[in-house]
Order: sequence, then C-alpha cells, then structure tokens
Amino acid sequence: MASSTVTSSQPDRPPRPNLAFRRLRGPRSPAEFAALVRRAAREIGERVSCDARYIGRVEAGEIRCPNYAYERVFLHMFPGRTLTDLGFAPRSSVRGRAARPAVAAPRGPSAGERPGESPGERPGERPGERPGERPGESLGTVEPYDLWDHRQNDPPNHEESDVLRRAFMTGGGATVAAATLAPLGLAPSAAAADRPSRRAGIPEAMALEEAVRRIRLLDDRHGADGLYRRAAAPLRAAYALLDAGATRQTTADRLHSGAGELAISVGWLAHDSGRFDDARSHYAEALATARMTGDAGLEAHAFCNTAFLARDAGRPREAVRAAQAAQRAAQPLGSARLLSLLALREAGGWAGLADRTGCERALVRAQALFERGRADADPEWMSFYGEAELAGLEAQCWSTLGDWRRASRQARRAAQAQDPHFTRNIALYTAELADDLAREGRPDEAAEAGLRVLALLDQVQSSRIQGMLAGTARVLLPHRRASGVAEFLDRHASYKGPRPVGGGGPV
Repeated sequence: MASSTVTSSQPDRPPRPNLAFRRLRGPRSPAEFAALVRRAAREIGERVSCDARYIGRVEAGEIRCPNYAYERVFLHMFPGRTLTDLGFAPRSSVRGRAARPAVAAPRGPSAGERPGESPGERPGERPGERPGERPGESLGTVEPYDLWDHRQNDPPNHEESDVLRRAFMTGGGATVAAATLAPLGLAPSAAAADRPSRRAGIPEAMALEEAVRRIRLLDDRHGADGLYRRAAAPLRAAYALLDAGATRQTTADRLHSGAGELAISVGWLAHDSGRFDDARSHYAEALATARMTGDAGLEAHAFCNTAFLARDAGRPREAVRAAQAAQRAAQPLGSARLLSLLALREAGGWAGLADRTGCERALVRAQALFERGRADADPEWMSFYGEAELAGLEAQCWSTLGDWRRASRQARRAAQAQDPHFTRNIALYTAELADDLAREGRPDEAAEAGLRVLALLDQVQSSRIQGMLAGTARVLLPHRRASGVAEFLDRHASYKGPRPVGGGGPV
C-alpha cells in the first residue's frame, strides 16, 4: 500500500482554508466555477478534470499547491496574479521541492500524474522523484479526463483513461482493482486490498472518492452491463479499508462516506443491468454505513436509490415510503435540488399506485423546488440532475399513468435538453420517447426515435434500455407498413449487442 503523503516531519494537521480562492469564486456554485476552469483550460490547450469536488478541496485547503496544468489555467483566468495571490502555498514549500522552471507551451499532466495534484502531493512519491524514475516502475497511459463537461469540440475517447476503460469493459476483477485503485494509491493489487497493511489516511480517502467518480463516469458513457461485475473489487477494497481503521476521525468519516457512495454506485450498476436483488443488497449496505456514522447525505442518497429500485421492481408503496424517508433525511442539508429529485422519486411511487392526485402533487413540489436553483449544498453525485432528468422522470410518471401524450412531450424535451456527455441518458430518454409515441398511436415517429436508440447501443450497455426498446418493438409489430417501422423492426431483430470494447488497439 502506498505511503502517506504526510511524512514524519509533517504531522497530520487540519488544512487551512483557502479564503482567497473562495472569494474569487464569488456567487457561482462550485460546479459552475469548475465549468469555467474547464473552459479556460480549453482556451490554452490544457485538459483538466475539474469538478465541484476539486473546487471544494482547493477551498478547504486540501490542495496546498496545484499541479502545473492547473497553475497555467488559474494564471490564465486571473492574469497578473501569482499562486500565492490565489491563496496557494509557494511550490518550493510543498514537500520541500524547488519550483520548476516555467515552460513556454502549455501541456497537460504527465502520464501517471493525477489531475489536481502537484508532484509533491502524489501518494508514495519521494522528493526528487518523477513518475517512471524508480527502478522497475512502469506507467500505463493514464490520460487526464473531464468528469462532467463533454462538448463536441473535445476529441473523442479522451474523457477518461484508456487503461481504466479497457479494464472495466473487458478485464477481470483483479484487473479492475489494479486499474481503478492502484494508480490512485488505494491498493497496489486486489489481494492487498483485502489485507490492508496499515491504517488508512488521506491518500486512501482521496483514492476512494476518485474511484467513485471514475465508475460514475464510465456508467455515463457506456451504461451498466459491462461494469457491474468488475466493480466488485473496488468495493471490497473500500470496506477492507474501513475494517483497517483510519489515522484520524475526519479521515474515517471520509472513508465511510466514500465506501457508502461506492456501494450506491455499484448498486446502481446492478439496478440498471436488471440485477435487482444485488442492487437492493448494495443499497442496504450503503444505508447501514450512513446510519452507523450519522451521515444524513449518504442516507438520503441510499433511500433515493432504494425508492427508484422499488418502483422498477413493482413495489410502488415501498417506493413512496423510501422517497419520503429520503426527504426527511435530506431536509436539513439545504439542497433544494436534492429535495426536488426526491419528490420525483415519490411521484414515481404514486404513479405506480395509480394515484394520479398524489403523483401530481409530488410533481408540482418537485418543479417548485427545482426552480430555486443550484446551491453549494447540492451533492456531487447529483451532477446528472438538470432540466433533462426532471423532464425524463416526469415522462416516466405520465407513462405509468397511461397519459401517453404528456409522457411523449416530456420525453422529447428530456432527450433534446440532455448534455451530450450523458450518452446513456440520451439513449434512455429517446427509448422512453419511442415507447410513448408507439402507445400514443404515432408509429412512424416511434420508429424514428427507436432507430436513434439503436444507433447509440454500440456505445451504451444497459439492460433497462434494451428492455424498453423490445417493448416498443412489440407495440409496433401490427404497424409494420407505417413509414420507417419495418426498418426499425428489422434492425432491432438483427441487433446482436454492442461491439466489444478493448482488444489489441486503442479504445
């Protein structure tokens, strides 16, 4: 296991908040400011994976000095200022390393260097060493990636690490543990992950949080079917760390929160790939972790996903109760957007009970809460929740109630509003639209939407979406003579699943 970033001469003390950087953010939310950082990076040819969590770490003082890529971006954003003006420590003071001479042309982090860290911050790196300089050290091609901002002008297949994606889509459990956790300093191997040699510290907590982000990123791109079994090793490693204990209580809290979020992420992979019993077990594990540590945010998230699962599993009354429990847990957190999503989960349960009044009341509440806007208290995992998801979940409610016209209108709105980054959700909303149009009696439009979904299934592996499309095909069978329907039915019948990702060449 990698050594701590804190040496014996540097005791583990609380970081000092970076108030100067916080003032520069102004009234923007961390997520909005992170988007500005990514935009500035593109302007100078850099690629940084800045998100709300990274901004939070900077403002909390956890990142004393950014890596060179971030330094160039920040100095581009705030010309005339120095790192110390931005609230960072001088580079020479970080782990005793001297400042590196400025380079003429911008470049991204070197292979193996994590976005958001200075070389002196990387776990296990000794002063004076660079990646690849230790005897026998071999680095894979680990490219920086952008967690949430994926625009059409970005080159394809560079949003995440090639090594990581190949491991998830084609590798075994041990490969995943190595590809997901070892480069982040959490566990050098799957076997070692089950037998931590010492108590966990901040590097392990950070690695666990990064593993959660990477799994969510891959799900956004590719869906759950190719990921679920391979995500078990990181989850085992996370709970092994909890058993080993932590160096400080604050670190223990972060580990519990990270392990709970990872359990929810793995549970969602099971949920979306049709493994409902497995998903229920993972969500219960996350809920138990939340209850043990009094983590209201994690508890709300676990109940949120439990409600969604209950609705899909045909237990609408449980869905309502779980959503209401989530709202009770979330009430003191100060996030209107979270409460809005939980109201939508409740609405889905009421729709399953055929209670139109209860569903409409919950939908009105969800819309009103959504319109209050974003806040600093919004959880990081809710980055997917925007206008598109609001419309998509409302479409599902109307579809369950049999109001196909309203359902198709909201599903179309969702598909059009979705950020291109969320490939899986675009496919999901378009599949919802195709099914609603077919049941509404508009077979030609339904077939057109269905063909768009089929075109996305080479990139997305989701049993949920494939099941929805199969249902649409059954509804359209009597309408084969309608425009485009025969083509859709024939292409759906010949669909053999997504092409394998990986192999000998680049993904």
